[in-house]
Amino acid sequence: MNARLHPCGEHAALVELAGLDEVVALYDALAADPPPGIVDIVPAARTVLVRFEPPACHTTVESAVRAVRPAGGRRATAEEVVVPVAYDGDDLADVARLTGLTVREVVAAHTGTPWTVAFCGFAPGFGYLTGGDPRLAVPRRPEARVRVPAGAVGLAGEFSGVYPRESPGGWQLIGRTETVVWDIAADPPALLRPGVRVRFTEA
Repeated sequence: MNARLHPCGEHAALVELAGLDEVVALYDALAADPPPGIVDIVPAARTVLVRFEPPACHTTVESAVRAVRPAGGRRATAEEVVVPVAYDGDDLADVARLTGLTVREVVAAHTGTPWTVAFCGFAPGFGYLTGGDPRLAVPRRPEARVRVPAGAVGLAGEFSGVYPRESPGGWQLIGRTETVVWDIAADPPALLRPGVRVRFTEA
């Protein structure tokens, strides 16, 4: 695996990779069989942050990273979340126009393929979901909205996502869900965590 490692203080290393497929492969491998001492693995779009405690050290992390070989597919997870969606988003017609699909075909494409949380970011509980129908890849909106309501379901690039709370946002909104994806009182607080499979259904 072609990776560059950057120390982040005494107890973490940032692994820089070529792209998202490499990030997912490394995250899956380390999460499935973490070396002793690794306490947290945080994937992003092109990096993986690995936090560790003794007996692990920077050399331990580097050896583990160098030992990873592409698995030829993403690891299946036992955890799957079903998210019912009312497909009435403000940008649904625009997404249909951008993709060349009808509105009903957009809904069928979004619900027809399971998605997987590749990484989290932007806001607590916001999962970047990949693996959906490639026809749904659309650009972000030219101008971001000042307020996107909690539960809005959107598309941007290859990703889909659910806004965990009201916030600004520039994704193309195709629907809304009542599913709570971030609850500080829950254990864990985030419903959509790296590796979790997500299946959208029409509410």
